[in-house]
Amino acid sequence: MIITYIYAFVSVIIVSIISLLGVFTLSLKEQFLRKYIFIFISLAVGALLGDAFIHLIPESLESASNPAIVSILIIAGILIFFILEKFLHWHHHGEDKNELNIHPVGQLVLFSDGLHNLIDGIIIGVSFIASIPLGIATTIAVILHEIPQEVGDFTVLLHAGYDKKRALWLNFLSALCAVFGVIIAFVLGEMGEGFAIWILPIAAGGFIYIAVADLIPELQKTKEIAYSILQIIAVVLGVLAMLALIFFE
Repeated sequence: MIITYIYAFVSVIIVSIISLLGVFTLSLKEQFLRKYIFIFISLAVGALLGDAFIHLIPESLESASNPAIVSILIIAGILIFFILEKFLHWHHHGEDKNELNIHPVGQLVLFSDGLHNLIDGIIIGVSFIASIPLGIATTIAVILHEIPQEVGDFTVLLHAGYDKKRALWLNFLSALCAVFGVIIAFVLGEMGEGFAIWILPIAAGGFIYIAVADLIPELQKTKEIAYSILQIIAVVLGVLAMLALIFFE
């Protein structure tokens, strides 16, 4: 069992490092990112929607005994993020940005990404409990999933008003939630998988809310036809990236 623990924790650390490596590389060209940030936001929209509808929801339905419960949990996820954003706006006295010039969507993305990384950690841990080969295969799938996801989150944090250094640091802290996910999986044992089944549709609802309520309205502010076409292409590419991961699962 100790070997399983080692494999799981090493795997989740590798996932965090590889995903953040891509973010750090892009952060070196911050001026480029800020100029073309609408493209990366479009990719994030596609990745969030693709992840929710192609991975999280189907996985929840496949594992659930009652599909209606999954639907309710998805709606609950949307409402949770709606209420959370309402709270953030109320806390900031109704302003679009707070005293640090940070848009609430940045905090929502951090919350969502932390939850998502926690779930990834649980899934990796549960996979290694089943077998080491399954755990390795799951880790590879998560790595391929995390790179575009973390890049998208990083650009949204920049868009929300965080500076490059703080966005990188917060992304790193969010990635560490995966480690806690592995711990939860091992503590709960076989129940860890059942816990993930309940959390997955809530996370899907949160992803849908962020993409539709926060990011797409930002894209609507661009009126130029050329930029709009690029946005649509980027959204589609984000969805296709999530679709391609099916072949690695």
